Amino acid sequence: MSHENMEYVHPLPVRIWHWVNAAGFVLLVLTGFQIRFAESLGYMSFDSAVTLHNWVGITVIFDYFLWFLYYFGSGKIRIYYPDLATFIPRMIRQARYYGYGIFIGDENPHHMTAENKFNAMQQKAYIMLMFVMVPLQLITGLCLWDMTQYGDLIAKMGGLKVVDTIHVFLFYFFAIFMVVHAYLATLGHTVSAHFVAMFTGWEEHH
Repeated sequence: MSHENMEYVHPLPVRIWHWVNAAGFVLLVLTGFQIRFAESLGYMSFDSAVTLHNWVGITVIFDYFLWFLYYFGSGKIRIYYPDLATFIPRMIRQARYYGYGIFIGDENPHHMTAENKFNAMQQKAYIMLMFVMVPLQLITGLCLWDMTQYGDLIAKMGGLKVVDTIHVFLFYFFAIFMVVHAYLATLGHTVSAHFVAMFTGWEEHH
């Protein structure tokens, strides 16, 4: 494979984390729907859905800590931090591109490199996702998994109803997010370019 006009953007640990996380969230959404709508859906039994949901949840928690340790340990976590001096203009340019420019053939204002991986809109979204929403979903999931062991934490968070509401709200959010994320991943110079890059590590400059 020739790497001319290509850049190694996605290291192996990141690719492993990404696909384990992606598979985990798909399974969590599927089993979550079965648990939530047990009387309407029937692609697996309620008990099987609960068991699979719990074990996949534990795997995703472990995977999140691998992401955390890798990015902070390597210093690569800085790719998530926006440059505050240029953040707003960059975000406006990126939003204009997604909303209009892409449909008339404009060039993407963001050029991905290993040190500048995310555009301004991605940085804003991923900071909220990886530092707030994913941890909150994992914590509430643990609480619902063992309400006796985590009873004190549930009380501090406002009670079981609050914990369950947060978990279900984020469940719907992540179900929608995965669809949007998959669509945005098709916006490379070919429909499959970004998907291939997440397997090989190499992004093609086009």
